[in-house]
Amino acid sequence: MCRSIQQLRGAEPPATASEIHDAALQYVRKISGYRVPSQANAAVFEEAVREIADATSTLLGGLVVPSNSKTAVPVQRRLREAQR
Repeated sequence: MCRSIQQLRGAEPPATASEIHDAALQYVRKISGYRVPSQANAAVFEEAVREIADATSTLLGGLVVPSNSKTAVPVQRRLREAQR
C-alpha cells in the first residue's frame, strides 16, 4: 500500500477532516494511477475522494481503540511541528 497513507486510528486529538481527505486523496491517486486526473475524469475522481473520506470518518468514529493502544501521530502533524 502507499506509504503516504498514515494510520489515523488513535490520533490525539482525533484525525482532522483535512488529514482524512489527504489520506483519501492518496488512496484514489494510487488506485486510479492519476496524480491529477484529466477533465474527463475529474468529477468521478473527486467523488471517489469524497466517498472514501466519508467512509474513513465513519470507520474512525466507530472503532473502539484500547486505552493501551499507541497514539498515532499523522505525518502532517509531525511536519507542522518540525516547522515550528
